[in-house]
Amino acid sequence: MVTGIPGRTATPAPSRWRAMAGWKKAGLALLLMFGVLCAGLVTVGFGLKHRYEGRVQREDILGQGTHDDRRWESGPLNLLLLGSDSRDGEPDQALYPGQRSDTIMLVHVNAAREAATVVSIPRDSYVDVPAAGQTWAGGPNKINAAFAFGGAALAAETVAKLTGLPLDGVLVANFAAVRKLVDAVEGINVCLPYTVKSSDTGTTWPAGCHDLDGKAADDLMRQRHGVPGGDFGRIHDQQLVVRALAERVTATDLLTSPTRLDRVLTTAAESLVVDRDLNLTDLALLLRKVKPETVQFVTVPFSDANLQTPAGSAVRLDEVRAPALFAALREDRVAQWVAANPQTPPAN
Repeated sequence: MVTGIPGRTATPAPSRWRAMAGWKKAGLALLLMFGVLCAGLVTVGFGLKHRYEGRVQREDILGQGTHDDRRWESGPLNLLLLGSDSRDGEPDQALYPGQRSDTIMLVHVNAAREAATVVSIPRDSYVDVPAAGQTWAGGPNKINAAFAFGGAALAAETVAKLTGLPLDGVLVANFAAVRKLVDAVEGINVCLPYTVKSSDTGTTWPAGCHDLDGKAADDLMRQRHGVPGGDFGRIHDQQLVVRALAERVTATDLLTSPTRLDRVLTTAAESLVVDRDLNLTDLALLLRKVKPETVQFVTVPFSDANLQTPAGSAVRLDEVRAPALFAALREDRVAQWVAANPQTPPAN
């Protein structure tokens, strides 16, 4: 169990925070799990909507005219979360030059707005990457190269082309974002089904549950060599950290402390780049029925984890099961697909 800082007493909670509705807590958790700040929720609590919205960086990622009112009113929604491996401004910046989309998660919220599925796309998936001006002529490449060639906009275009899904929003966070969020909630508890050894720090996490601060969570999420399944084990660990963070955000002692919650929301806001047309308040309201326990994780099926390509060793997505998953997402029946294709963690 994660505990607070020794010797610190919790700030007495005003009645408005005790009365926060369950859907607001669930929505806040889910949005933070996506890596986004939900200004709409804190408007009710603080009346300071612009305090957080003003800290979120916005970019024109999806382009003008992509907002579909019909989907926002009654259809399923698809949000793209990109975890950039940029280390700009970090102490170890020189060790990790350049920028690619280290984590690619497609978040599908069903039309009933009561459940969500987080679909991880392996970063080395060999797919068709559209052209990007003078930097890339277009053609097959690893999907994470799209971010390097054309930023979040090309990454989003690549995912949309691969899946056939319309995207309703894009959110980008860097490595520092997760570390800062974990520290802001004073640590998380992650339960591993296998042993992981860090090739960066030498730290070993045996199978079992571990209390992690931001630095340790960051270290764990990087590992792809000292974890079963290589990059797929790494994806699984990232999903574990995201879920643990969501569970920590919904903890009573955090939600009833305005000071601590303000710190978490401020950290989230300052760590994100959000598509210019994504309305965070509308998103919060649409997610009011979603709870952490109704969120499921799935990784796009693959047939070859060591496909030899001109871009190096890559991942070949399964030519039958991957399109079937994408079709299930488009038709809003992904829950049935997941039930018929249970996910299992990588084996030792």
